[in-house]
Amino acid sequence: MATEPILINTRCIASAAAGKHRLPSGVSKPAAISDYWALTKPEVNFLIAIATVTGFYLGCPRQLDLFPWPRLVHTLLGTLLVASGTGTLNQYIERRFDAQMRRTARRPLAAGRLKSSAVLWFGVTLSAMGSIYLAIAVNMLASLLAIATLLSYLFLYTPLKRKTPLCVLVGAFPGAMPPLIGWAAAVGAVSLQALVISASLFLWQFPHFMAIAWMYREDYARASYLVLPCENQGRFVAWVTALPTLGLVILGLVPTPLARAGPFCRIGVLLLSSALVYFGAQLGLRRSTVAARRLLRASIVYLPLVFVLRVADRLLSSS
Repeated sequence: MATEPILINTRCIASAAAGKHRLPSGVSKPAAISDYWALTKPEVNFLIAIATVTGFYLGCPRQLDLFPWPRLVHTLLGTLLVASGTGTLNQYIERRFDAQMRRTARRPLAAGRLKSSAVLWFGVTLSAMGSIYLAIAVNMLASLLAIATLLSYLFLYTPLKRKTPLCVLVGAFPGAMPPLIGWAAAVGAVSLQALVISASLFLWQFPHFMAIAWMYREDYARASYLVLPCENQGRFVAWVTALPTLGLVILGLVPTPLARAGPFCRIGVLLLSSALVYFGAQLGLRRSTVAARRLLRASIVYLPLVFVLRVADRLLSSS
């Protein structure tokens, strides 16, 4: 459910993993390195990094001149290692189904460019390294939250995709964890304010994923994924898009003491959420690939801008 320029240098890790396993015939070493990098889902990790930094900064009580930059770097590194491991293990688990879908058939494992055993160990290594690193360099709560994210994503959301459309709801919980990890890393606890920030990411995933699900519904059906119901798919997409986007509008109006946001931030978030409602309504009414693609683009723009607004608002209030 949806999100992977990252701070992790996976080239060194990938090289080590590639050195222990003979490459498939016809695959050069540089190609294998790029394939290992692709396994980590760097595009999703980019959004994870933004959400983690936002949670960390908003949770940190210190002024900018006393900001704990080393702890932030440790938090990002550990979180992205776990996220990279999760993305890799997800592709290992779904390798047979990925091969059946056009949008995923070219993934390194699905296309047969890497061995499944090598991918499994690569994913386990990244996940273990990230979890241990967070526990040692940051704190145990951040590590436990990262582990909970990994386990729920791989062992709840991933298998449910072939069983029920409720997987969308289940997958939104691990998807909303990065701000909580960042907040916990900063202060060693999770507060109600952190949950408000996480809630925005939780709700955002529904329109984002519904756009993807509608665009690739034939692909998902080919691999027997039940991300959409067998009947009334258009109605399902319309409701699952409309209600969360309206929730984002309401969340943008949350009182300042709860969300730690000033008028500048609240107005900006409200405008962005209203735009998302518009594109979501277009998908619900037209139910076309063009409308789904526009909603997807709007959702990709929405999330970083909302987090930037929250950070900027905190900066302005601290100056």
